[in-house]
Amino acid sequence: MSNDRREPATDADERTMLEGWLDYHRQTLAHKCAGLTDAQLRTASVAPSTLSLMGLVRHMAEVERSWFRRVLVGEDAPPIYYSDADPDGEFRLTEADTWAEAYATWQAEIDTARRHAADLALDDPSTGRHRRTGEVFGLRWILTHMIEEYARHNGHADLLRECLDGATGE
Repeated sequence: MSNDRREPATDADERTMLEGWLDYHRQTLAHKCAGLTDAQLRTASVAPSTLSLMGLVRHMAEVERSWFRRVLVGEDAPPIYYSDADPDGEFRLTEADTWAEAYATWQAEIDTARRHAADLALDDPSTGRHRRTGEVFGLRWILTHMIEEYARHNGHADLLRECLDGATGE
């Protein structure tokens, strides 16, 4: 696995730092998936878990969509992979699910997230609300939460990748 990720500069301003760390963690997840086949990317960790690298990418597409579309700008964006009937649908994979589709969907959600955040200040409140709590969030909180979300799941990705081919490292 090659690694061309870059940490943000140590003297970056707050906005650049937050966006830089978020991009770093997005790149880390892509890095953990690099060079694997669709079958490997769909491989669940340990029964009965359905956790897989492709499932994590699909999950993060949903998370990007939720925070940047629904909460940040109040867009009515329906779920991509899950439903009320199947709240963990992004992790339920079949042989028809491909890396090309999952990756393209994830990248499209990242591009949309960047566009929605671009014109907002860190302290600007969201125009949407969290679907369960009804809370409004500032962009700073959302960026920080997304860094945490990716960092946590990148730990899962480390273990999944090691189980698949023994690759370890950042």
